[in-house]
Amino acid sequence: LSAPITAFTELQAKVIDTQQKVKLADIQIEQLSKTKKHAHLTDTEVMMLVDETRMYEGVGRMFILQSKGVIHNQLLEKQRIAEEKIKELEQKKSYLERSVKEAEDNIREMLMARRAQ
Repeated sequence: LSAPITAFTELQAKVIDTQQKVKLADIQIEQLSKTKKHAHLTDTEVMMLVDETRMYEGVGRMFILQSKGVIHNQLLEKQRIAEEKIKELEQKKSYLERSVKEAEDNIREMLMARRAQ
């Protein structure tokens, strides 16, 4: 009697834990999307400026003079990295969602077997 109850409790805990991981992935994806959009908008503005415009990159508590090309490349890199991380998180999220579904199906099967007894 206690073995099925323990298995049931473990499955419930797994479902809850996995659902929390899915929510965390959603939050991270949203944050990375904002970072990507911010970099894109900044890059769009930077590219409208003349090439001779003095541009500074914030580094810690100081600013370093950089060329327009360097700033442009940094912003493109930031967007690329954000996009890669978003793809990774979406894959992880779909795996977690499948895991939740499987655990929920297992719980249903346990309950059906229980009722059948």
